[in-house]
Amino acid sequence: MGMAWGAVERMMKLQEVICRALAGSLTWLQAADILGMEPRSLRRWRARYEAGGKLALYDRRHGPSPRKAPAPEVARVLRLYRERYHGWNVRHFHRFARREHGVPLSYSFVKLALQEAGLVRKGRARGRHRRRREPRPCVGELLHLDGSDHVWLTLCPDERQSLIAVIDDATKRLLYAQLWPSESTEAVLSALRAVCESAGLPMALYTDRASWAFYTRRAGERVDRTRLTQVGRALQQLGIEHIPSYSPQARGRVERLNRTLQDRLVKELALHRIPTLEAANAYLRDHFIAAYNEEFTRPPADSTSAFVPVGDVDLDQILCHLEERTVGQDNVVTLDTVPLQLPKQPGRRTCAGLRVSVRRHLDGHHSVWHGPRCLGRYDGRGRALPVPEGPRPKNAHAHFPYHRRSRRPPYLGIPPTRLPRLRLSPTRHGEGAR
Repeated sequence: MGMAWGAVERMMKLQEVICRALAGSLTWLQAADILGMEPRSLRRWRARYEAGGKLALYDRRHGPSPRKAPAPEVARVLRLYRERYHGWNVRHFHRFARREHGVPLSYSFVKLALQEAGLVRKGRARGRHRRRREPRPCVGELLHLDGSDHVWLTLCPDERQSLIAVIDDATKRLLYAQLWPSESTEAVLSALRAVCESAGLPMALYTDRASWAFYTRRAGERVDRTRLTQVGRALQQLGIEHIPSYSPQARGRVERLNRTLQDRLVKELALHRIPTLEAANAYLRDHFIAAYNEEFTRPPADSTSAFVPVGDVDLDQILCHLEERTVGQDNVVTLDTVPLQLPKQPGRRTCAGLRVSVRRHLDGHHSVWHGPRCLGRYDGRGRALPVPEGPRPKNAHAHFPYHRRSRRPPYLGIPPTRLPRLRLSPTRHGEGAR
C-alpha cells in the first residue's frame, strides 16, 4: 500500500512523541500540546499504537475507501456530460444517465465530480427566508395556468414560442403542456378544454393579469371584475372561480415549473433534434409529461377529488370567442372582418335588426345563434356549411315570439263578419236597471 509523504511524516512524528511520553521524558499533557490535540485524543492514539504498532498510526482517512467509485466509470460520466449533455442541470443529467446509460453512481457523487471537473457551477446562496403557502388539500381544488415565452426549439434560434402549462396545486401534476406561436386567447381556451375533457371542471383557476385573463384600467391597479374577457366569460359560465395574481412571488409554483421546463424541455428537444412545433407537441404528449409527473408528482393531503365531471355541458359553445351582433339590412353579420351571410329562416321574412350571438370556435369555424336556435354555420372564411337539423317541435313556430307581420286579414277568402254595435243609453243618477 503506497502512502503519501505527508501521511508518512505525520505518522513518524506521532510515533516519536508517543515513545518519548512512554519513556517518561514528556508528560502526556506536554505531548498533547506538541501534537496540537486534546489529551483524550492522544490516549486513543496511544492505545492504537500499543495494539498495532507504528502502522496503526497511519491516518485511515487517507487510505482507499472500499466504496470508492471506479475511475473508468467516473471518466465515462464526465465524458457523457461534455459530449452530449453539456449545460444540463445535474439532477436532470443524473436521471438520464441512469435511465439511458446505466450509470450506477449516486446523484451526490455525480454532482461533486462535475463541480470538481469545472463542468457545473456551485449553487448560489439562497435569498431571504420566505414562508411557502400550503398547497390545497384536494386535487382539482386549484389549478395554475401560465404561458412562458422562450426559445424552446434551439434548432430555430430566431423563433420564440409560448408554452401554455396547467399544473395542479395539490399534487404538482402537470395536466397540460403545449407549445403555441403566442400566448393567445385561443391557446388558453384550448388548454382549458383539454383539461376539462380529461380531468373535469376544477373549482378555481389561478393566473396572472395578462390581457386575455383580465381587464385592468391602468398597470398595477386592481382588475375590473365587471368587464370580462373571453376567458373570464367562459370560466363564469362553467362556474370556475378566476383568481388573479399580483406578483411573481404569489405564483411561485407555476414560475418554478416554467424554470424547470425551460431547462429540461429545451435540452431534451435539442437532444432528439426536434425542429418543428408539431413534433415538439407530440414529444410533450407522448413522453415528457408522463416522465415529469413520474418524478415530481406527490400525493394530495386529501384523496377526495374536487374535479366535477363535465356531463352534458357543451364545451364547444362555451370555450369559444363569443360576440353579440346586430344583423344588418343585408342579413350579414361580421366578426373580425369575416362576413357571415345568414340564409332565409323558416317562419321569418328577414333577420335584419335581429340581435344574435356570433361564435368563433376553436377549430376555426363560425356559427350564428339566436337564443337556442342556430341560424347558420360557416368555415373560417365565412362560407356557409350545412346546419345539422335537430328534433323539431310539433308546432314548428311555437318557440318564436309572436310578431304581427301583415295588415291583411288572416283568411282572404272569407269576408269579416260585422257584429251590430250596441248603443247604451245614459241613465240618470240614482236610477238603475229595472
